[in-house]
Amino acid sequence: MINTANTILDQALELSSTERAVVAEKLLFSLDSPDSKIDAIWANEADSRVEAYNKGEIEAISSEKVFAKYHKM
Repeated sequence: MINTANTILDQALELSSTERAVVAEKLLFSLDSPDSKIDAIWANEADSRVEAYNKGEIEAISSEKVFAKYHKM
């Protein structure tokens, strides 16, 4: 398996940068396997946050403030 991977990598490195980007994107995309349970959990979380916002239980924070907070880290 390692030899096959090394052969493919050697061949991929001979491609143009655009072609390598396409290959890399497709390889990365192939690693993403959706999990319906996790998707459902995030959907419920998003719904509860929107509901809390609409009820005035939480307030929105501007993206500028969020990015500024984490830019300092």
